[in-house]
Amino acid sequence: MKKKVFGRKFSRGTSGRIALFRSLVRALVLSGKITTTKARAKAVQGQIDKYVSHAKKGGVSLRRKVLAEMGNDRETVDKLFGKIAPVFLKRESGFTKITLLPGRKGDNAEMAMLEWVEQVQVEEKSDKKVSKSKT
Repeated sequence: MKKKVFGRKFSRGTSGRIALFRSLVRALVLSGKITTTKARAKAVQGQIDKYVSHAKKGGVSLRRKVLAEMGNDRETVDKLFGKIAPVFLKRESGFTKITLLPGRKGDNAEMAMLEWVEQVQVEEKSDKKVSKSKT
């Protein structure tokens, strides 16, 4: 029986599937493009478009809704609302594109690159260690 399972299952339970989608969305927002399987890219594309649409509209309630769905990941939500949404103000939908890649070496799975349609400025994190001295 189907019982409330919408979309693809990916041989995971509900919590595992939610965690997979959150991590894919986070990776795309923070890095600008991700390489994953074609099925995963197609499954998460609609969710990403929904988040960008909410970010374009702005507002506290939509920000809280996206924040809750992203598991209270403030860094990702701030970047989505602050840097990514303003880039897509003229566009109504279709914020991401899927580019097909050659099959994966081990199992020949269909691979794809999911990236933003418009050029989004991505900041690289610097791995500076801040040492706190005890006095």
